[in-house]
Amino acid sequence: MLRLYGYFRSGTSHRVRIALALKGLSYDYIPVDLLHDQHLAADFYRVNPQQLVPALEHDGRVYTQSMTIIDYLEEAFPHPALYPTDPLARSHVKACAQLIACDIHPLNNRRVLMYLRKELKQLEESVEIWTRHWITEGFRALTELLLRAESNGQFCIGDSPSVADICLIPQVESARRFGVDLQAFPLIQAIDAHCRSIEAFALAAPSRQIDAR
Repeated sequence: MLRLYGYFRSGTSHRVRIALALKGLSYDYIPVDLLHDQHLAADFYRVNPQQLVPALEHDGRVYTQSMTIIDYLEEAFPHPALYPTDPLARSHVKACAQLIACDIHPLNNRRVLMYLRKELKQLEESVEIWTRHWITEGFRALTELLLRAESNGQFCIGDSPSVADICLIPQVESARRFGVDLQAFPLIQAIDAHCRSIEAFALAAPSRQIDAR
């Protein structure tokens, strides 16, 4: 039994939904409403002491942190694989995924943006400028990595979806929400369009979740 605690618009939850869908795994979905602070409630603290989504429960054990959850799924359910077997291609996938998960996403994470708004008293316009800036800078670097890895424009690396694509698609979703000029990144746009045409990615989209507003 797999149980996923998440929020429809959470980029990290989106990653895990894509991984589960690509592997064809069914799961119970437990929405955690971040807008109404359900993640801060005592019952969710018992699930994840960090009080963040996503969290994945499997056979009575709880796994947290989206990249760790994805790696767990890769080890527990190895087919289809989300990493290439070739060492060079595998390193490219990891570099792209970590660029997004470690360098881009944290700077437009909801917690950071709420801190800018509430604690630092920044106007919404300033918060949006901040967000667009860091996503744009990250996408510039990512594009260069993809070009050096000779991406074919269908997936980030190689001929099948990988963890790099799993990280990219939610970040593009976020970029659209904050008004990033994606025309400047045709390769990223092409990969995003191709992935979104695949059923697993479509099923994992925020708009398809039961808690979508």
